[in-house]
Amino acid sequence: MPASAPPPAEPPSPPPPAPTEDAAVEMEAAGSRSRASSVGTVNWGTATLVGVFAGLLYGGSREASANVSKDAEVMLKMGSTTDKREQYRLMRDAMEKRFIRVAKGSLIGGVRLGMFTATFFGIQNLLIENRGVHDVFNIAGAGSATAAAFGLILPGSMMWRARNVLVGSVLGAGVCFPLGWIQLKLAEKAQLEIANSKSPSDLTEEKGNQSRVGAAIERLGSSLKK
Repeated sequence: MPASAPPPAEPPSPPPPAPTEDAAVEMEAAGSRSRASSVGTVNWGTATLVGVFAGLLYGGSREASANVSKDAEVMLKMGSTTDKREQYRLMRDAMEKRFIRVAKGSLIGGVRLGMFTATFFGIQNLLIENRGVHDVFNIAGAGSATAAAFGLILPGSMMWRARNVLVGSVLGAGVCFPLGWIQLKLAEKAQLEIANSKSPSDLTEEKGNQSRVGAAIERLGSSLKK
């Protein structure tokens, strides 16, 4: 019985086309645009952590300042009795209650401000990814959406919550627009000062890297034209 012939070998797949000079230039321009659009952005985790610590300090200091009148009442009670044990008990109870109030205020302040900061910068980063650019409209939109969200979760009737959403969205955009413009201007100024403060050796190295990249693109283009 004759042996069956082996199946014909499949032709090798053609190699992928090499990137042209225009594609390389477009990739370099896209990289420069992404670097330019990242000016003024803030890391979400760092901003949230800073917001939590700021809320802890604000809530604790607020509760501590609010307990001044209560401390005065305790001092009056201590002055009206001559029993040392009673005075010690009043002082101990006052210190325990004050510690609990300050700790509770710190935790509530940290959670509230941390949630606000996380929501604001999360929405801002989402807008940056979707729009592909970081400008003042991202900051204003994030502020409006965050204020509207927190106005919606406030206690009250539906009409009251709708009013809070409307007022919060308008106030959030109105407050964040000028603040965002100032932030971006300061970030651009800082980037310009950093670029101007570079030493001649750094500039020479950057120019050498750019020249090497340009030479590689030219060689690639000439090899494709042959």
